[in-house]
Amino acid sequence: MSQSSPSLADLAALLERRRSCRAFLERPVPRADLERILTAARQAPSGANLQPGRFHVLAGAPLAGFCDAMAAAAEGPAEPPEYGYFPQPLPPELKARQRAAGYALYAALGIDRRDLAGRRAQFAANYRFFGAPVAIVVTIRRDMGAGCYMDLGMALMALMLAAEAAGYGTCGIGALAQYGRAAHRALALPEEELVVCGIALGHPDPEAPVNRVRTERAPLGGYASFRGWPGEVPE
Repeated sequence: MSQSSPSLADLAALLERRRSCRAFLERPVPRADLERILTAARQAPSGANLQPGRFHVLAGAPLAGFCDAMAAAAEGPAEPPEYGYFPQPLPPELKARQRAAGYALYAALGIDRRDLAGRRAQFAANYRFFGAPVAIVVTIRRDMGAGCYMDLGMALMALMLAAEAAGYGTCGIGALAQYGRAAHRALALPEEELVVCGIALGHPDPEAPVNRVRTERAPLGGYASFRGWPGEVPE
């Protein structure tokens, strides 16, 4: 008997269930599971089949050493960014979304808005991948064009969905790019590779309040328009 194909409802439920996980159980992740997740991620669309991006997967002692190196780097001055993540300056409507997400996170952690030390400590946890048993450092060739970042993003989404389907939680670590050169040195990467971000991966801690944070998404009418259907009022 052939297995039925997943429905749109199944995929929508998976997307709705996925969220950034910032507290993990101390349970190891089998390498075989990671290989299946990364193999699934590589099935993402890729212009001209260039398949941009590499995934450097760390656990155990290599992960501990890398986290120590990144924590030490983060105590010093920020390095010049190697690529732009946010628009500069951030438009007011996007700044409002950023602040709302941050306030929701700090509220779940019991960190007051005026508690600058607490906020800094929470941000520093990025560089220890929030205690996850697995860290993935994502890189791309420096000579890739902007479109390849889009393709890499699709692979990252596929990776996160594959991990979610396998029962794991993930969290993107965009802050890693603030010390991309330090990460590059710590892993002795080839010069042509540029550090894009990190991903924390492991079994989510179901009791951690921070894992229940859910950011709001814009309504459909705020980002989509439809043309060509009967009965429409011309825009």
